[in-house]
Amino acid sequence: MLQRPRRRGTVAAPGLVAACFAVLAGCEPNLETGTPEATLDTALRLVEEGEIRRLPGLIHLDARPVTYSDGVTEASAIEDVRSKLSDMLDQLARVSRKLRDRFPDDFADEQRAAEAIGARFDRFGDFGGRVSGVLLDPFAFLREQRDRLEAFDLGDGTAALSLDEEPIAGGLISMVETDDGWRFTVPVELARASEWWPDSRHEWAVIASMMLAVENALADFEREIDDEGFRDLDHAGERAGRLLGESVVVQSIIYASMKRSDEGADRGTLDTPGS
Repeated sequence: MLQRPRRRGTVAAPGLVAACFAVLAGCEPNLETGTPEATLDTALRLVEEGEIRRLPGLIHLDARPVTYSDGVTEASAIEDVRSKLSDMLDQLARVSRKLRDRFPDDFADEQRAAEAIGARFDRFGDFGGRVSGVLLDPFAFLREQRDRLEAFDLGDGTAALSLDEEPIAGGLISMVETDDGWRFTVPVELARASEWWPDSRHEWAVIASMMLAVENALADFEREIDDEGFRDLDHAGERAGRLLGESVVVQSIIYASMKRSDEGADRGTLDTPGS
């Protein structure tokens, strides 16, 4: 049986999986994003239609006019991460769908399914619980909470996002109007103050490699599902814990260590007219 070539890369911090949704720039054509609410509806539509890989196109970040020593700009480094995230999300959605098809009886009881997967991630603490939820239904939040989500146009090219009239993530996630419509974003200066935010060529490359590594692990897991290699959902959860949990948690330590010791890293030079 032919198998898709394995893509290689290095895994970084688990916290960066979520953060990467907030560091990606770019747009996709044919998306209804003329108002903040339209963008929320479009995100839900992409999920319902299985166009998961287009979701990163709804996220915007103003890249700094920085060029690294190898000629790569920050904008292109961000675009590379965005592209790899699209591939990873596509793979994640496919794995979740196949798990449901493979074990329909288990998924008839959502709580039972969550416990079957989550039990295999207990030793990873809160991170394990999040991973199990993502495997079961990676986009459940948007699907289940859309009616409770609101976007308020502030009249200055930005919009506030709220859930039950409370700011999402304390106001960290908001929206901005771009030439291509409304996009999700984060306060750039606040994000750059984060200890996890990439600030060098090497750090952006590590995040891109992280996306590849997670996709690789999910691809391995998908092949085992296709080969009917699992007795039941508990067995599948155990394998998922080994492939994803152990790898990501270990590499998070490596990334944290790199951030602490990344002195003299290639943080690029500011592009100026005529330079």
